[in-house]
Amino acid sequence: MANTLPAARPANPRFSSGPCAKIPGFDLNMLADAPLGRSHRAAVGKEKLAKAIDTTREILNVPADYRIGIVPASDTGAVEMALWSLLGPRPVEMLAWESFGSGWVTDVVKQLKLDAKVQTADYGKIVDFGSVDFDRDVVFTWNGTTSGVRLPNGDQIPADRGGLTICDATSAAFAMDLPWDKLDVVTFSWQKVLGGEGGHGVLILSPRAVERLESHTPAWPLPKIFRMTKGGKLIEGIFKGETINTPSMLCVEDYLVSLEWAKSVGGQKGLQDRANANAQAVWDFCDARDWIANLAEDPATASTTSVCLKFTDDRIKDGAAFAKAVAKRLEKEGVALDIGAYRDAPAGLRIWCGSTVETADVQALLPWIEWAFNEEIAAQA
Repeated sequence: MANTLPAARPANPRFSSGPCAKIPGFDLNMLADAPLGRSHRAAVGKEKLAKAIDTTREILNVPADYRIGIVPASDTGAVEMALWSLLGPRPVEMLAWESFGSGWVTDVVKQLKLDAKVQTADYGKIVDFGSVDFDRDVVFTWNGTTSGVRLPNGDQIPADRGGLTICDATSAAFAMDLPWDKLDVVTFSWQKVLGGEGGHGVLILSPRAVERLESHTPAWPLPKIFRMTKGGKLIEGIFKGETINTPSMLCVEDYLVSLEWAKSVGGQKGLQDRANANAQAVWDFCDARDWIANLAEDPATASTTSVCLKFTDDRIKDGAAFAKAVAKRLEKEGVALDIGAYRDAPAGLRIWCGSTVETADVQALLPWIEWAFNEEIAAQA
């Protein structure tokens, strides 16, 4: 039977998991109010940075006594600042079920040389949070961007824990519920769920994390861009928009535009509803077919942003080559860009379903995936 091309095409074929799709209707003219050529320490720069912090707090419902800072080097910079500045006084437990979590294990064990307990899980699975000792400082990702597996909730994290919880939430923030009473450090980059421009990270600290910063002096030297205290006291300016290094005010303006769009679609709930609808469309597609499946083995842990898929057809001879060929065919047709699985992950596809993606575009993409699959099966034969 002829493999007919689908009739509809996604209006926006950008399904990359980072940098992610811009907000619907984005236009460069939206950034016209950016204070270009001005100091970020001038009144206009400070005002923009403070507004970014305040609006982030408003949308994410961050408690008033938590500090929010804009820091350099994207989510990676924010995580590194937390690890290098906070760890040491207590035993450490590292949790990893995908490549970025594994990267934090390398930092702690091989760079900081801490004798940490490490729990890992294969791609598609998650570690058993019920076995975690939260009297230790615990480091984990909320959503595995490269595995499509997320923590479904924070129920197994005790509110009265002894250690700090350090959570890399870069592809979860804005699209998933984050229980602030269970989290002491939260990091993310706005280039994920809000589709902002890259290079900047956000670091959120609980009062317990601040107390640790002010009472603990790390045993190792700290680079300038990691230093958050002076004379044993928190440098409060960092959390009021006085950034450690020079930010791009164009990127900050882009973030502000994205935040205003987020408010226009219903804030955090609206953003979550959009991501949930996108992911559900993909899940329904997979459930109705026996040749493709979610990489996440437990539906309760399936990501609603970085949805990772695997091909399961017995006719496939070389899984990696097949998945790459499908992704390449979709890109050539201009219907899906950058949806190959992450380089360290199992072969397959990764469809970004974050809040800036339109559900209609996801729905238009799915028949194309079936078309490309059939084309590659035929070519293989």
